[in-house]
Amino acid sequence: MLLSLTAAAQSPQNTVPYTLHVYTDLVQIPTLVLGPSRETLPLIDAQKFNISLDSGPLFRPTHVRLEGDDPITLAILLDVSIDQKSLPPTLSKDIANLVPGSLHPKDHVSIYALDCNLIRSADDIPADAGEIEHSINAVLQSPKPHGKNMHSTCEDSVQLWGALGEIARQLSSLPGRRVILTISSGYDGGGGLKWAELKRFATSESVAISGLSIPSYDATLRNKFAGSENPFNIICQQTGGLILQLHGKELSQALNRFVDLVRGRYILEFPRPANATGGEHNIAVTLDKTKAFIRPSGISIPLPDPAIRTDPTTVPSDPSRAPQMGKRRALTPQ
Repeated sequence: MLLSLTAAAQSPQNTVPYTLHVYTDLVQIPTLVLGPSRETLPLIDAQKFNISLDSGPLFRPTHVRLEGDDPITLAILLDVSIDQKSLPPTLSKDIANLVPGSLHPKDHVSIYALDCNLIRSADDIPADAGEIEHSINAVLQSPKPHGKNMHSTCEDSVQLWGALGEIARQLSSLPGRRVILTISSGYDGGGGLKWAELKRFATSESVAISGLSIPSYDATLRNKFAGSENPFNIICQQTGGLILQLHGKELSQALNRFVDLVRGRYILEFPRPANATGGEHNIAVTLDKTKAFIRPSGISIPLPDPAIRTDPTTVPSDPSRAPQMGKRRALTPQ
């Protein structure tokens, strides 16, 4: 259909300038979805997703897409507090080989090592194989993580939760999909940041934490958490990640699997809730007639500005399209 419009010319003195005001009103939640055995599922119909906020009414996201090639802001933490010799000898090369197949130049990478101290050898650099390999070798060869004793027995050492909290803080001001890969036993010696505090902060800053367990760390992990919950597993899952096991596969395969999982997340979009309030809230994502492993990442959204609502130049959003939050608030761990 063709539509012809004729506009009368306006003189400059009769022209009234018009300002278009655009405000953020859309929420995006990266969500990891896998099968019951952590297998990759076929592409999921967007109409199968359900969301509930604070146990409120179920609603469908207004748009669903795969994360795909969205820029990733990745921090890699190498925990060398047990025995640095236990790390795979091909570690630096295998991580570097993620470029260009899995990581692309628009992705950014930071490299850290942890023992008595937390040090960084690459600060948000564009993904480049040579730079990544050099940065990993530099951080592993540096004596700085180990302190004066050159081994993992340290006084006043930085613990794992504190190190992850600091990395999450540094990532929080950066653009992109923020992710931490932690190559570690997942054990924190205590005395520093609490694991629940780390989980809450990483969630609020949209930082998803995942772990990679290597065989040499497994005995330590089993001994420390025998008969009890594994807090590192809780941190990973409740921030939108998971722990990958190296058993039966090459390190390169596990690393590529990790990036594939990040890029395979679903981005669930919906309008900001009409009755949104400050503080922490629960988000639950489910699929119709499907038993799946679903882990949404956290996000912080600004509350509506009353000045914007009363601004006559603001085009109001349609409240009928906005979801409603329930009244069951998130519990604060003691």
